[in-house]
Amino acid sequence: MAILIDDPLWPAHGRLWAHLVTDTDLAELHAFAAANGIPARGFDLDHYDVPEEAHARLVAAGALHVSGHDLVRRLIASGLRVRGRDRR
Repeated sequence: MAILIDDPLWPAHGRLWAHLVTDTDLAELHAFAAANGIPARGFDLDHYDVPEEAHARLVAAGALHVSGHDLVRRLIASGLRVRGRDRR
């Protein structure tokens, strides 16, 4: 079981964002996010959007830094991925 974070490459609201996910269960992800000051409003069905300035802090807290490709691959393998067409 792991909390995973990719590179902050996604621009929005004047900053770059990364994705924080779990490869096991969402309760673990929510607990990690809450313990590290990530607001619940950052959760988007299967991941948290986290600002670039939180990236190093989350890695120091135990999130495993992976590529975006690896993050998506592991999220799909976990069965927790919510596809774009299912988000509506």
